[in-house]
Amino acid sequence: MKNLLKYIILFLPIILLAQNTDENKNTYKKRVLENSEVDILTSFYTQDGSNAAVTGGIGSENLQDIAANITISVPLNADDVFSFDGTISDYTSASSSNLNPFFKAGSRNNGGNGGDDDDRAQPLDTRTWAAKTGASSGGGNSSGPTIGTPWSASSGASKTDVWGSGTLGYSHSSDSRNSIYNTHLSFSKEFDYTSFGLGAGFTKLFNQKNTEIGIKGNVYFDKWNPQYPTEIKTYIITGGNLNADFFNGVDILDHNGNPTVKTGINTWHPKNNTFIDKKGRNTYSVSLSFSQILSKNLQVSIFSDIVMQKGWLANPMQRVYFADKPNYYIGRASDIPNYTNNKNQGVFQLADDYEHLPDNRLKIPVGIRLHYYINEFLVFKTYYRYYSDDWNINSHTLNFELPIKLSRKYTLYPNYRFYNQTAAKYFAPYEQLLSTSTYYTSDFDLSEYNANQFGIGLKYTDVFTKKKVWKFGFKNWSLNYNYYKRNTGFHAHIISFGTKFVLDK
Repeated sequence: MKNLLKYIILFLPIILLAQNTDENKNTYKKRVLENSEVDILTSFYTQDGSNAAVTGGIGSENLQDIAANITISVPLNADDVFSFDGTISDYTSASSSNLNPFFKAGSRNNGGNGGDDDDRAQPLDTRTWAAKTGASSGGGNSSGPTIGTPWSASSGASKTDVWGSGTLGYSHSSDSRNSIYNTHLSFSKEFDYTSFGLGAGFTKLFNQKNTEIGIKGNVYFDKWNPQYPTEIKTYIITGGNLNADFFNGVDILDHNGNPTVKTGINTWHPKNNTFIDKKGRNTYSVSLSFSQILSKNLQVSIFSDIVMQKGWLANPMQRVYFADKPNYYIGRASDIPNYTNNKNQGVFQLADDYEHLPDNRLKIPVGIRLHYYINEFLVFKTYYRYYSDDWNINSHTLNFELPIKLSRKYTLYPNYRFYNQTAAKYFAPYEQLLSTSTYYTSDFDLSEYNANQFGIGLKYTDVFTKKKVWKFGFKNWSLNYNYYKRNTGFHAHIISFGTKFVLDK
């Protein structure tokens, strides 16, 4: 890269001449990627709220996540590029820990585990993670009352876990650079969820590269190792015996705080007493894009996707509570009146069921992007997307970014994003679902809400990579901060830092 400027000056007349001659008569073919590149991105994410899906639509959503990503791009020759993208994420979650919220006060044990020493689950979200609940003994085997609360993390190991993924990619460009072919394989793994994906795409440039069209196809084959709320899991394993395993020696309280007769009909029983039998989830998508340079200042892009999902689309980890069923609890009776606020630190409501959703979903997003070059110091970027699916969710996304070039090497990136959506027809908040329904969820990601995100970023770029780290030239770094808030009270902060290095030949 030391002689990059010299090479550009040397070959510029040839490049200009080649652009005005027949593609088959080119005397010079610029490499798609000159040297190997390494991108490293690290981020810290934290969130909080009061509508945790694991605890039925109420409870702490506190979560912290530290993630690291590395992308390596290697030119195989002038036309072909191989890439690897890997991510590892370590999180701590109050919500996920409450897969098993029950523990014995005054004991180091976590309460019952339904006959299994590892209780983990996969929340339903744009990104996946595993949840582990470590428990070593039955709830009736420790001293002290059995307590739990949706407003604090369980003392078990489920509040922390690790998720990892990797993608191998390959792209080939034609001699004219007007046709680009690409394909990729991906794999991600966590305790209860495994995903394998593959895809391919084709991009065509014409009209002197002022027009670009593209098509991509992807398919993902996922498999659950489903886990369940501790009380439901124990009930199914013991055949409904409320005096066995975790329930041994533990009182089940009614809404007045009175112990129930476990062998009678007026006590807690979940709606379903079986585990799920469909453990696969497949996703198929086709993406179309069109981009046009309208003038030296304006570029427009239009894109659309069709996404079809089939299989088990619900999350068995997430509890639901029905309005037409009586409430039952385990813990301190005195905390029942404060169950729906964080004053409750000692009682937990037994789930009426776990989440059920249809086994298919069709998603169709359509968007447009405009980039307007104001001057050499300022570019205006805007983006709009409309989304709809057959679960009755409709959403609008509007994003603005205004890169400001502070100097030859530094650029400031202020940005704003607005989002709103309607609720899925299967959603209702805590205690507003009906047991007569076939499908139900209290996951607020499927609720009606609007959100605002404000961000700022700073990027340093050295196109000549003068600074070196071993054999790698330092090309750029970026630092970004974003604040996200929903009108439901959910809010999040994310800080990310990225660097790019280029391998010198």
